[in-house]
This record gives sequence, structure tokens and C-alpha cells, in this order.
Amino acid sequence: MRTVRRITLIILVIVLAATLFSCAAREAAPAVKIGIIGAMADEVATLKEEMDITGTETVADMKFCEGMLDGKDVVVVQCGMGKVNAGICAQTLISDFGVDYVINTGVAGSLTNDLDIGDIVVSTEAVQHDFDVSPIGFRRGEIPYTGLISFPADENLRQIAVSTIEESYSDVNVLEGRICSGDQFINTDEQKTRIIKQFGGLCCEMEGGAIAQACYLNHVPYVIIRAISDKFDGSNQIDYEIFEEDAAKKCASIVRSMIGSIE
Repeated sequence: MRTVRRITLIILVIVLAATLFSCAAREAAPAVKIGIIGAMADEVATLKEEMDITGTETVADMKFCEGMLDGKDVVVVQCGMGKVNAGICAQTLISDFGVDYVINTGVAGSLTNDLDIGDIVVSTEAVQHDFDVSPIGFRRGEIPYTGLISFPADENLRQIAVSTIEESYSDVNVLEGRICSGDQFINTDEQKTRIIKQFGGLCCEMEGGAIAQACYLNHVPYVIIRAISDKFDGSNQIDYEIFEEDAAKKCASIVRSMIGSIE
């Protein structure tokens, strides 16, 4: 009888210890931190207004705003235009602020007639259409010694973004596909034709490819969300400044809606 009691007591102690350890592990688990990058002030202004900012830090002339947004730990930053700014920004978010995910939001130019003004593109991958060291044996667009032309976006973040748009923004058309980045403002048929011929893609912009590369090299999941600013064939033009403001608010709203589902 004593032996049975001892065995029972040992089992109870083991179960209790395991339970306490599991609870402690859950409590000690670090909160997810999400980095959100926009190139222009309008693309992050709404998010900054809506978040509870607990601190700011300026690095490389970029103001990183830390705080809480709908219960999530976030860092929101305007990186400025171009791949160099975007790459520095993404690396800083990862190295200095320890973000677990990166979301890049903003506007882009269409590379297909399947997209209308105001439609949303969610990245499956990103390429740098102006990167070319093919004369020394690499493929056009290939980043030397990575073996890659494109850097894949995180599938889970993609699904969250698309689901959020389909469920909460039923009037918005969303497509998933390749995003093409370069340090050029693409506005001519010749430029668009060249990019499509060489890389395909749904839209073009100036930051996403660098953010994608930085995230890939650091093993940090990312996704790019872009609102389309123009028709591929040049028709149905609207004032860019008016659209940019509306698109920025739309993208910010989508980002805010999706972060609650990121774990």
C-alpha cells in the first residue's frame, strides 16, 4: 500500500511540475514584434496616429516609432524612396529592434491590364528589375552568390493579407503575384514592356525588392502590400497626389486589420 501511495505521489508531483513548467514557458514567451515600412509620410501617418507610441528612435535619419497597435507590439517607420533607404530600414528593424515580421505597404504602378486603380497586390515574391551583372555570367536580376532572382514572401503573411482583404474589404480587388522593384520611376510604355519581358510581374515600385532581400538574408518573414496607382495602358488617369493619400489610408487600414491575426 505504501508503495502504491509513493508511486501515486511521484506521478502527481511530475504532472504538477510539468504543468507549472508549461505555464511558465507560455508566460515567458516573447511577444511578437512587427515592423511596418512605408516609403512616404502618408503611408505611415495613419498608423502612427492610431498606435500607442511608447518611444521613438532616429537611425540613419529615419524615425522609428515603437508602441502598441491593437494589442500588438509594432515599430512603424518611413524609410524614404529607393532601394538603399529601404534596405537600410529593413536591416535596422531586424538588427536594432528585433522585429519578427516585416510588412511593406504603399503604392505601385500596374504592369497588367488585370489591375485597375485602387486594386491591391500582395507579393508572392519580389525582384530587382534594374539589377544586372549578366556580363560576368549571372542571370539578369540575379543577386550574385544567392542563386536567386526573386525573394519569396512569407506564405502565412500572404494568406493573412489576402483573407483580411477578402473578408473585410469585399469591394477591393486583390491579386497575388511578383512585385518588381528598381531605383526608377516607371512611367513609359517602353520601360513597362522591358520589365514585363524580362521579369513579368504585376506591378513596379522602388522599395520592396530591397526589403525582400534583407528579410531573406536574415530569415525574417515579410510581405509587401501595394495599392495600384495607374492603369497599365495609361487610361483612366487621376491626380496622383489625391490617389496617393487615399491609397495610403486604404493600405494602412488593411495592415491594421491583418496584424491581429499574426502570431
